[in-house]
Amino acid sequence: MSWISPKPELSVKNPLYVCVLSNTKTSQIPGLSAAGKTAELTVYTPAGDSELMHTGNIISVPVLPMTPPLDTPTPAVITRSALNLTRVPHLFVNSGLMILPDKSIPMKSADAAPGEDIRSGISVIEPQIIFENARKIGFEAAPSTDHPIIGESTPGGTTTAMGVLMALGYDAKASSSADVNPIELKKQVISEAMAKNNITLGSLKKDPFQAVAFLGDPMMPAAAGLVAGFKDFDPEMNIILAGGTQMAAVFAILKHLGANTKNVCLATTRYVAEDKSANFNELSRQIGFKAYIADPGFGKSRLPGIQRYESGTIKEGAGAGGAMYLSSLFGVTDAQFREEVENVCAILKAGKV
Repeated sequence: MSWISPKPELSVKNPLYVCVLSNTKTSQIPGLSAAGKTAELTVYTPAGDSELMHTGNIISVPVLPMTPPLDTPTPAVITRSALNLTRVPHLFVNSGLMILPDKSIPMKSADAAPGEDIRSGISVIEPQIIFENARKIGFEAAPSTDHPIIGESTPGGTTTAMGVLMALGYDAKASSSADVNPIELKKQVISEAMAKNNITLGSLKKDPFQAVAFLGDPMMPAAAGLVAGFKDFDPEMNIILAGGTQMAAVFAILKHLGANTKNVCLATTRYVAEDKSANFNELSRQIGFKAYIADPGFGKSRLPGIQRYESGTIKEGAGAGGAMYLSSLFGVTDAQFREEVENVCAILKAGKV
């Protein structure tokens, strides 16, 4: 029985994993993001995640990205495990980083400024330019792949995704990396941001770039631009957006731009799909995307830090769902995958708490 549902049937020769790294000051609102030990440390998470995914450890950031209160390991350990098992090439895109990773990290730049707090009025400066810059990156990378998997590391991104989806007309409830989803705080922050610019549910459905500018983060136009660039090269290319609510927002942006979304699917985890505080499955129906759901059976792990994914801590991030989907394409079983995750954590001395 496949641990990815529905079972992927594609036969691919040259997959490529791409991860968009972004920061938004929205993540520094206390209590909003759990993608770091403290709200202040969330600015280091994308850089740390990229170092971990590329090298298996952190290099220049001061602390391993962990989720409080019990220091659950970042989902980047999941993606690192997939890259170890498949040896698939990978690339990172800087779209508004506050902290840069080590220079050894293979990275392109979308020339984006970091995102502001969405309550400030303007969250993302010139999202259309970010989109076009990323489009060029996608087009240039396209000849080397027949199946891109696009993930992200963006603390605070579920809140911005929820805001953009609402501006586009969807009744979105975003998931969270926290044990208890701070959904009421998210609603309050989004309500303040929408009021600042006189935005109501669906009022920007014909202007997705404005929705990103007022309520989004720099990851969104970059990920959407990558898809457009890959599609410029091959309109039939199969593409995976690796993530939950955040990638649902990216898909919605593409849809409302009138872009080519044929053979563009999402891949996320069971922990997102079954999150009762969110509505991922409903968003799939509303927006119209197909989703692959990965169930790695982390409850069977010998590491308590990994077991906590099963109880709702973290759920997704750093393209984890897409990374597991990718592993399944190479015939990796869920048991083999859990073993590799434990090996990665042992190197990091993570997940044993």
